[in-house]
Amino acid sequence: MTTQGTSEDRHDVIVLGCGRSGTSLVAGLLASAGYFMGPRLHPPREANPTGFFEGEVVKDVNEALLDPLVEADGRTHRGSRWLETLSPSASVPAPDDATADAIRRLVLRRPFAFKDPRFCYTLPAWRRFLPPRTAFICVFREPGRTVTSLLRERNEAPWLRDVRLDTVDAEGLWVAMYRRVLDEHRHAGHWLFVHYDQVLAGSGVARLGQHVGARLDPTVVRADLKRSSDRLTGACSIATYHELCALAGHRG
Repeated sequence: MTTQGTSEDRHDVIVLGCGRSGTSLVAGLLASAGYFMGPRLHPPREANPTGFFEGEVVKDVNEALLDPLVEADGRTHRGSRWLETLSPSASVPAPDDATADAIRRLVLRRPFAFKDPRFCYTLPAWRRFLPPRTAFICVFREPGRTVTSLLRERNEAPWLRDVRLDTVDAEGLWVAMYRRVLDEHRHAGHWLFVHYDQVLAGSGVARLGQHVGARLDPTVVRADLKRSSDRLTGACSIATYHELCALAGHRG
């Protein structure tokens, strides 16, 4: 597929957003344009039939960064921290030497596009290793649809059966992750906010391509991927959702 400019012209990319919100859809567009997504990508399965575009090494780095902040007997376990809810006051520590070396090796291969929900928390620990022109993409959709999808994933994935997650937990997770992005991360760097539906409809694909400096193929997007139903959500998640919609230019 033809890309816009050379690999040196394209921005490196970090894709973030709550799990089950469309981050894999956006990462798939970048993968099809030749971006390096990290080593040992998770294989496709029913939850994401086109792929997750999320690598084991990126996940392991972010898990290591989150470990000191999570209680051993808490709601999640090692490997499932993408379902963890951190308090606004929790600060991710600087990486130790081994973790810092792993990040340095990851960012050597360019252009890269790393996607992981955990970046909503761990981004500050990565920033000093990222190239100056790194582009950040925050993907989101209706909190109720994300909650439905999170609960389905928790119930259907055997390795998540011991993770405690109910509707209240899932909505709290959604709010905690996006508040981190809105209140802390977005004030530094080159940011784009995009709604899942904007990407499905095609209008968001051109914006994504312009943001990262690459021509993205809209035929990669499958219109049948919107499967989750909506459910009632609280005032905090609705207010946060409207704030995200305003940044994305989406009429939510």
